[in-house]
Order: sequence, then C-alpha cells, then structure tokens
Amino acid sequence: MQFTTLQFERRENLAYVTLDRPDRLNALNLPLIEDLRAAAVAIEGDADIRAVLLTGAGRAFCSGADLMSDDFTQGGRLTPGQFVGARLRDHFNPMVEAWFRLRVPVVVAVNGVAAGAGMSLALIGDIVLAARSATFLQLFAPKLGLIPDLGSTFYLPRILGTARAKGLTLLGEALSAADAASWGLIWACVEDAALLQEAQSIAHRFASGPTQAFRRIKAIFNAEPARTLAEQLALETTAQTELGDTQDFAEGLLAFRGKRAPKFAGK
Repeated sequence: MQFTTLQFERRENLAYVTLDRPDRLNALNLPLIEDLRAAAVAIEGDADIRAVLLTGAGRAFCSGADLMSDDFTQGGRLTPGQFVGARLRDHFNPMVEAWFRLRVPVVVAVNGVAAGAGMSLALIGDIVLAARSATFLQLFAPKLGLIPDLGSTFYLPRILGTARAKGLTLLGEALSAADAASWGLIWACVEDAALLQEAQSIAHRFASGPTQAFRRIKAIFNAEPARTLAEQLALETTAQTELGDTQDFAEGLLAFRGKRAPKFAGK
C-alpha cells in the first residue's frame, strides 16, 4: 500500500507508522488524515500484525490541524462552523475511530510538540512515551476560540480528572513531558536519544506477547465503564472464559509450571 504523507512499514509482526510531513511539523491535512485512516484499516485487516508503533518524522510529533492548508479553506454555501463540522464528521472523526478500534496494542512515541489535534492523536496510544524535550498543548480555546476535538474531551477527564483537564484546555499552557508522566497522562518520559529504542522495545514485547489477552484488555478498558462491580466481574469472566481456550494460555500455563519464559504465538 502506498502513502504520500506517512511512512508505513511492517517488520515481522510489528507495524511502524511515521507521520511524514516534517516541513509542516507533521500538521494534519486531509491527505494525512486519509492516510492515517487507511493505515488503520490495513493494520486491522492484517492478522499477522500484533502491535503498532506510531511516531513523527523530524522535530515534532504533530503540531495539530494544518490551518494554513487549502484543505481548510471553505467553499460553497456552508458557514465556517458548518464547514468545520463537516471536516470533522467526514474525515477526522472516522480516522480517530479507526485507530481507537484497533484490536492490537498501539505504542506512541512523542518526539517534540504534540499540539491540539496532534495531542489528541498521541492519546490514541495504549502506551504513550514522550521525549524529555516534548511538550503537550491544548490551544483550541486560547488561540482559536474552539473546543478540543479528535477525542481530547473524552481522554483528558478520564485520564487526568476534571480539574486538570479543564486547566489544560482553558489555559492552553504547555505541559512538559516530565509533568505529563507525573500526572499520569502518559506512560513515561524518556531521554530524547532513547525514545525510539524504548518505544520499539515495548512494541516488540507486545508483538511477541499474548495477543488475544491484549485485545480483550483493550476492549474492556475502551468500553463504557460498568455501572456496578457485578457488571465488571461479568465482563472479566466472559473474557477469561474465551482466553482460557487459547493456545497462549496453554503455553503460559506450561511455561509457568516449567519455570521458563513463555513463547506466545498470539493465538
């Protein structure tokens, strides 16, 4: 599959996706949005892919929507608001949903700034690592008079709580990678030179791990929270019943009893 705005490479069971508009700090124009959506579809349709690593080329992860692009020059009879809404409904939101629905673990390596929609894109990851020099920004309200989109209003209060989510989005102040890690927004802040190595190490662990268990963990955590403990226990029981019949569980049990490392096949 050919892409014009990102690099897509599959190495054994691991897919590497790299945003590739470094001259625009990997800002999201429509071709990049559609390439990201197509990449998610390709990943979901390839049963041999067991993990994904998403990062950005150059000195930024993603600076947000490319508002300087002709893609955001309205035409026709739509009002500016109608135009923005149509862009979200027809292009941005389907891409976000395609990545959110991926059954395999997604590791995101944030190099440099992740601003606005770029921050939302970073939070799609199941494991998010950031270089120490990276920053996270929500500039929708302070700079544009808009609210955060691409899922930030979904992720931020769930991850950080309402107080910090409101502070980030109302004030638009930069959040350092170190603070993002200490707040629990991301998994870890690592030294710049070690970012890709650390991200690859985690992605390889996922690609060689119990894929079926990872899929069900994602499904349970991504679902609407259960209203009661009994409902959550029922979800766990259903998942464990299915996983108990997998080859990976049989291998894990044998390895545990044999006091050796398991060799998961992802089945």
